Amino acid sequence: MIRPLNDNVLIKKENLENKTASGIILSTNENKQENIGVVVAVGEGKVVDGKREPMTVKKNDRVIFDKYSTTEVKYQNEEYLLIAESKILAIVE
Repeated sequence: MIRPLNDNVLIKKENLENKTASGIILSTNENKQENIGVVVAVGEGKVVDGKREPMTVKKNDRVIFDKYSTTEVKYQNEEYLLIAESKILAIVE
């Protein structure tokens, strides 16, 4: 498994439904929520003034992230994204 270092977070992009609640099938071009994912693993936090800062996000959190700040990683036929915690914009509750 991939273990992020420092304040990095490993995210698996969420597979979003291509169908509305009423059953209408949307084309792939209509599905614009490409920046939502689930946290798979988190680093230990970054070191500031000799102390390790705790991470805000945790495993299994659904998050919205800045999609232009990610690094794509393919590991064992799965696609993941690595991103700094500061580039995560929100936790979806």
